[in-house]
Amino acid sequence: MTSGEILRATIFHTPGNPFHQEVLQAHSDGGLLVRDGTVAACGEFARVRADHPDAAVRDLRGGFLLPGFVDTHIHFPQVRVIGSLGRSLLDWLEASALPEESRMADERYAAETARVFVRALISNGTTTALVFGSHFAPATACLFEAAEAAGLRVASGLVLSDRLLRPDLHQWPEAAYRESTRMIRRFHGQGRLLYAVTPRFALSTSEEMLEVCQTLLRENPGLRFQTHLNENRQEVAEVARLFPWASDYLAVYERFGLIGPASVAAHNVHPCPSELERLAASGASVAHCPASNAALGSGIFPLRGHVEAGVRCALGTDVGAGTSFSLLREGLQAYLMQRLAPDGLLLSGAQLLYLATRAGAEALALPDQIGDFQPGKAADFVYLKPRPQTPLAANVDRMDDLRKILTVLFTLGDSESVCEVAVQGSVVYRNESL
Repeated sequence: MTSGEILRATIFHTPGNPFHQEVLQAHSDGGLLVRDGTVAACGEFARVRADHPDAAVRDLRGGFLLPGFVDTHIHFPQVRVIGSLGRSLLDWLEASALPEESRMADERYAAETARVFVRALISNGTTTALVFGSHFAPATACLFEAAEAAGLRVASGLVLSDRLLRPDLHQWPEAAYRESTRMIRRFHGQGRLLYAVTPRFALSTSEEMLEVCQTLLRENPGLRFQTHLNENRQEVAEVARLFPWASDYLAVYERFGLIGPASVAAHNVHPCPSELERLAASGASVAHCPASNAALGSGIFPLRGHVEAGVRCALGTDVGAGTSFSLLREGLQAYLMQRLAPDGLLLSGAQLLYLATRAGAEALALPDQIGDFQPGKAADFVYLKPRPQTPLAANVDRMDDLRKILTVLFTLGDSESVCEVAVQGSVVYRNESL
């Protein structure tokens, strides 16, 4: 075992849920001891240094260390449709997203897209992501390979649909089962990769395809599950028509045993009270994607209702309906949308940090491995450093209130502020200009 290295900087992390208790840990002159890829200690620099006098020290003062960001909902094939504004969900899918997703049948194009996608994640400080793959197995493999090569933590899977999309995006349920099984054996648990069973949404998946999802989860313990839920009122109404036996949208997934502690449902903008109660009881998580909700006019997320019901929530950028890969920007958007919500929550910097880090770790069933700087966890971190002569630098330069600094980082920070990113102690991105 090595003596390790102490990173000296201002440090923020939330080893708990700040929606329920005061958990923010902030150190103006902090020390993060990284040893063999894991966090060995975190606290005030003087104490960490005194306890570990043999460790090397890297002076990063002037910047801020945060746990690596966790994006709980994003689509890898949609990089090139960011900014396709002016449509609602189903129209946007038909006109913008699905034509681009069809292009993933070209494996060379998919591989190039995967490299761009992974680079964009890392350069924005995201170290772990739950990603919708492609409807094509070779393209989804390209994503896994690009993530592995870059050192990123990714959970993803073949997107499953067998109706109401473009015909070239449909699979027969039997073929979906075979291709998914092959990919699970190839990628799940390989290095930092995880497999997530991924029906696009109930609208495009028949009962036979949902049974395939159920079988995959039953046969392969430890998989994750992701889908969409209650994003758009037109979508919700259509799901009710297609599944007349279901009491609500969530009941479609529940019938096939798809909702549990390792399940993430994106959006949930229009839930009924019973759905919130059942989500909370199941331990499933909701990926809150405020920029996408606004861009597509889907609605304002009822965060207070989720929190009060005990539903776990984390942030997702939802590229390409979302407008940025930055979870700092997504946190700011969450704050702004809640200020407009009829029953909105006034979000603190600690809550935004939690939604972007530890909450995502909880959603992906990884809270014992990532999400904060508690000893024993993987040393996943993002080092933010304001560019000189920018509004961010001007704001934090003489500010000594750590809570205000944290809110300013979410207000003014973005990819230009990301100086260095590490996964399990290994640097996977460095902005040389900073």
